[in-house]
Amino acid sequence: RRAFQRLADGGGRLRVPVVFLTNAGNCLRSAKARELSQALGLQVSPEQVILSHSPLQLFSQFHQRCMLVAGQGPVEENAHNLGFKHVVTMEALRKAYPLLDMVDLSRRPKELPPPTTGFPTIEGVILFGEPVRWETSLQLITDVLLSNGNPGAELQDVPYPHLPILACNMDLLWMAEAKMPRFGHGTFLLCLESIYKKVTGRELKYEALIGKPSPVTYRYAQHLIQQQAEKQGWQAPIRHLYAVGDNPMSDIYGANLYNNYLKSAQQNQVQAGLKRSPQAASAQAEVSPELRSDCSNSVESCQSILVCTGVYRQGVPTETEAHPEEAVFHGHRDFCFDPSLLQASYVVQDVDDAVQLAFKKENWS
Repeated sequence: RRAFQRLADGGGRLRVPVVFLTNAGNCLRSAKARELSQALGLQVSPEQVILSHSPLQLFSQFHQRCMLVAGQGPVEENAHNLGFKHVVTMEALRKAYPLLDMVDLSRRPKELPPPTTGFPTIEGVILFGEPVRWETSLQLITDVLLSNGNPGAELQDVPYPHLPILACNMDLLWMAEAKMPRFGHGTFLLCLESIYKKVTGRELKYEALIGKPSPVTYRYAQHLIQQQAEKQGWQAPIRHLYAVGDNPMSDIYGANLYNNYLKSAQQNQVQAGLKRSPQAASAQAEVSPELRSDCSNSVESCQSILVCTGVYRQGVPTETEAHPEEAVFHGHRDFCFDPSLLQASYVVQDVDDAVQLAFKKENWS
């Protein structure tokens, strides 16, 4: 709260452009904004919150397509809020084609159902987050990909490239109340990729991978920060972003990866520069055309600030620091591992120290 008092004016409104970046995605932005407002004692608007799927708002080339959505929470409402006009849920697909979901004996139809008619052809897949019944989602998504969006049809030649897939949140593991980490959406993606490769012999491809540490997500954060600055009447262009987080593998890795992206962009070699870098891969280096043209080129750097009040503990070496040669990379398949990206620009004790550091670097009182 002390940190955000420094960032707010006397009326409880933030006087510095701030966005809250989370890989959560099973809620609405408005709900997360209310939660933050109560926790921090100031007014946080939904426009200041970036959930794992928020950048999909700018992927307008898919908004008119019929998209299958998977995940938990208000998936239909989230999809519609992001601009998608035609959405099919996993449950609606399962009910339309009851013969597809066969793992659970209790859910198999007792009699042969009539043929399905009038169901729309699916034109793409959105993976919001880990679903509840993995076997159902893995089976039905694979069916949709193999049938080119018509899962009731007989299997013909497998289409490749397959339908576009937009995946949000690549976290392999996450920490809850349990003593050991829990499976995240990255684990579900790993299963889907493995199944598709085993069945077809080909690699599953993503149209976009978003959420930390994707450069698309940090680019979207820059987009929102610049919008806030304009609303607040800032005249001077924003030159530096400060990304504060407690997780080296997502927060710091992502901020440093985006810093590399900015450096390449300054040399007017965005694509060539990314392809030369060791972290490059088409799915995670690509930034949507809307963001590329929308964001001004004033931002020069994204400084990563690691705090010691969460995942990271100062003085307790991580596995990567203790044995870099034995490091296990928990990032997504399409993100090549570069240990240097885990090294924060600055390490401070907490968020208040991080805010004070940013003020000092910017010569703010």
